[in-house]
Amino acid sequence: MPSDRLSRLYTLMHNSQLDALVLNPGQTLTYLTGLQFHLMERPTLLLLAPPHEPVMVLPELEAGKLAQARFPIQAFTYGDNPAFWGEVIRAACQAAGLNSKQVGVEPLRLRFMELEHLRSAASLANFVSGEAPLNDLRVQKDTQEVEAMRKAVLIAEQGFLRMLEHVRIGMTERELAAELSLQMLHSGSEPELPFSPIIASGPNSANPHANPTDRRLAAGDLVVVDWGASYAGYYSDLTRTLALGDIEPELRQIARIVAEANSAGRAAGKPGIAAGAVDQAARAVISAAGYGEYFTHRTGHGLGMETHEQPYMFGENLLLLAPGMVYTVEPGIYLPGRGGVRIEDDVVITAEGCETLSSLPRDLYQIG
Repeated sequence: MPSDRLSRLYTLMHNSQLDALVLNPGQTLTYLTGLQFHLMERPTLLLLAPPHEPVMVLPELEAGKLAQARFPIQAFTYGDNPAFWGEVIRAACQAAGLNSKQVGVEPLRLRFMELEHLRSAASLANFVSGEAPLNDLRVQKDTQEVEAMRKAVLIAEQGFLRMLEHVRIGMTERELAAELSLQMLHSGSEPELPFSPIIASGPNSANPHANPTDRRLAAGDLVVVDWGASYAGYYSDLTRTLALGDIEPELRQIARIVAEANSAGRAAGKPGIAAGAVDQAARAVISAAGYGEYFTHRTGHGLGMETHEQPYMFGENLLLLAPGMVYTVEPGIYLPGRGGVRIEDDVVITAEGCETLSSLPRDLYQIG
């Protein structure tokens, strides 16, 4: 029997006029099956075409995983010789009845290699984006998913507090990033972090997506720390800003403004309002303070099995928020050549409003 998640996907596919859906390794495949596969040089494909039984193409060496799937899957396996992969994929497509069907694919994940195999194996099928049903499938988290993210937030916070004990003037951004990664693992994060921590000091902190460098932390710096932990396949994503010694008054001022914007953005979330309203609420605070041009990105993004997923918190987004949606609120002000501040929290929409999952103080963390 199909799992509840698979049955829900079939309904969403029907509503989007899709006869079938093809997935390759990634979070959606794991969400549905409970199985983990890696994208590699060997193709792995899950073919979902009700009322046919789900079909999977995979290497022989990974066939044993299917015994742990949440629902029965018919396996089509192949060996290491690529010359035979095409005929195995053709047989799988025939078993799933893909030819002449409207087949959705995951637009941000399906690779050219797999798409070419599919087009060759089912030449009369029409391959289109399956974005709409896939977005709806995972955007509202159930209680178990929210609890996993709550745990991922707690682990990230514990790792950050442990990292603070090791911050010192003269260490490099790379050294601090490594220390933070280590402390998150000590705090209970799964080994595969959501992303490599961002440590951006001094002028580098004015770059929202800076990579850690060999720049040494110096007195007077702001240091943006953006990090996350992983628990049971779900992620957290947080940002706090450090102040090393005495900093310019204006830098301290923008930190207060960003904290106010963060509070306004978190307070704006509730069921039935547009996602864009969250961005507008946070942005209004920064614009009113005269720093609107220095807030250069959206206020947040959805969070779950991926660090960036639906819903996206930009001003024009009319998607209505609903219970179970989890997203970040992360306003920032970035003064080129001088420094920047970002404060990021993870929140979940509830039946009554919005709950903030993260609890670390949002003021500047004064070091020295």
